[in-house]
Amino acid sequence: MIPVDKNLIIERYNLAMERISLIEGEEEVRQPLLDYFQKVSAFIGKIKKVVELKKDKSFSQMSIEDHKDYNRSLYEDIIGDNYETSYANPAYAVKMLGSDYGGVLSFLYTELRGLIVYAYEERWYELTIYLELYIEIYNYFEREDDSTYKYTSKAIYNFMHDNCDLIVGMRIKETLDPDMSFAKDIIMKADLKDLAYLYQDGDYITDNETKTAEYLNSLSDDKIKSMADTFTEGFRRGFINNGLDLSKKKIVNVRNQIGLGRMVREIVNNLREMGLESVIYRAAYNAMNKYQHLKVGYHATSPNKQYDYDHRYDIGYFYNKKMKERKLECLRNALKDNEDLAGVYAGPSLIEVFGEELFAPEDKKEAYKLSKEQQKLYVDYYRESSFIQKEYMKTDETSFTIISYPVPEIGEDFQAIFEETVKVNTLDSDEYEKIQQHIIDTLDKGTYVKIEGAGDNKTDLKIMLQQLANPDKETNFENCIADVNIPVGEVFTSPKLEGTEGILHVPRIYLNDLEYKDLDLRFVDGKVTKYSCKNFDSEENSKSYIKENLLYNHDSLPIGEFAIGTNTRAYMMGKKY
Repeated sequence: MIPVDKNLIIERYNLAMERISLIEGEEEVRQPLLDYFQKVSAFIGKIKKVVELKKDKSFSQMSIEDHKDYNRSLYEDIIGDNYETSYANPAYAVKMLGSDYGGVLSFLYTELRGLIVYAYEERWYELTIYLELYIEIYNYFEREDDSTYKYTSKAIYNFMHDNCDLIVGMRIKETLDPDMSFAKDIIMKADLKDLAYLYQDGDYITDNETKTAEYLNSLSDDKIKSMADTFTEGFRRGFINNGLDLSKKKIVNVRNQIGLGRMVREIVNNLREMGLESVIYRAAYNAMNKYQHLKVGYHATSPNKQYDYDHRYDIGYFYNKKMKERKLECLRNALKDNEDLAGVYAGPSLIEVFGEELFAPEDKKEAYKLSKEQQKLYVDYYRESSFIQKEYMKTDETSFTIISYPVPEIGEDFQAIFEETVKVNTLDSDEYEKIQQHIIDTLDKGTYVKIEGAGDNKTDLKIMLQQLANPDKETNFENCIADVNIPVGEVFTSPKLEGTEGILHVPRIYLNDLEYKDLDLRFVDGKVTKYSCKNFDSEENSKSYIKENLLYNHDSLPIGEFAIGTNTRAYMMGKKY
């Protein structure tokens, strides 16, 4: 996958860096393109500094203030108002560079920002090939003519096609191989009381990470142990309650927000006692592996959610049927190469967060949008890839668990809400199981459930239930205690689609980091037939927003689950704060 001659790779890296360092002083490219290449080259110069600091080990000896300053310098271009005049902003790039070049060069700069990750993890080969791509494209603009855009686009396509095995292969390896332990080593070996450890990953660090870490450092060992035990016990019970054999498994993904290191360290130790080794992998930073704007893997607070949203479909710059097939081929090959690890994969364990400031994105016409053909290919890829993953990772034999904690961004009551969340997460499952069984026994006597909204909520929905052949021995509903979903507190079922119909309306909701205003979904026979929201003045833009981010580019999706929440303590916590 990666050439083994590290000396040759480093030689290529040094040659590339030497060439890029000269670009800032050259004037062969016309303005305003020259300004673009000079600024991108200056950013790459910061990457070179990271590599040098890591290489001579002085990075680990920097003061926390120096770490903060350097961390901010790597991300300052896309933070806050700076993003308005950044070439990473497709709207600004198109304004300055024109519609021909603006979008693709904004994409290129965004891909190059992934060099931060490669520099911190000292991944020489990825560093080198992206630098060489940048130089190749710069060369086309040195001799700009009518073919420049075509050659630039072709260079990007060829790069992605030729390196797909590396990019996809490394993603699979870092999600399955415990020896890919960059993040885990930091958590397990660092002095967690020294918050300089937060800056060792290279992600953008905010008060969410530092104040969370400070707060966890203030808690007793027993409290941290209790939090970790709740989480890992939920993962173990998920296997038991679903009739799965955990003893066959050896690897579990731990996904967390940076700042929770003290709890994560205890989780890793707990899982080891269960015979499981943790794999902690970073959220993807390149277009090939990203899933829209979502952060799948460990991460810190986004430096700019609009930036993430603007580039959620950058894969479209090189995505066609041939690339889809190439990506599937590389996925299969990577899983085959790691077949022994894939076969003992237990599933993901997610520590999620809540309390971030609500984000309603701007829908920029300059940001890449997938064509209808690309949307279909996108959907097809994830459907087909799920079958490949099932084959090698035996996903029908895996489980998961999810828990959530607040971040300081939630406000001045952060510590009180955190403490209350710990209590909510450790409620008595046995007590709730008994209460919920009474609800299930009643629901199983019905043929449908009618849901009507209160106040401004216009929901009017009829949920059909599966007919039970033997109600005394069968049930429609799952009695969900604190295993896969923590905290305890719901009963749920998969509805009968035929006859399930009506309106699901929510005046305001926050899903997958995005806000929806007056979300309205219409169902016939359990499937979405119409949808709307009021996020944008344009009805077309609002519909596109829902299709892309709720339906994931499907024309329609069926209702997968109907649930009743029973955790009244969580409800009262929400009302109180």
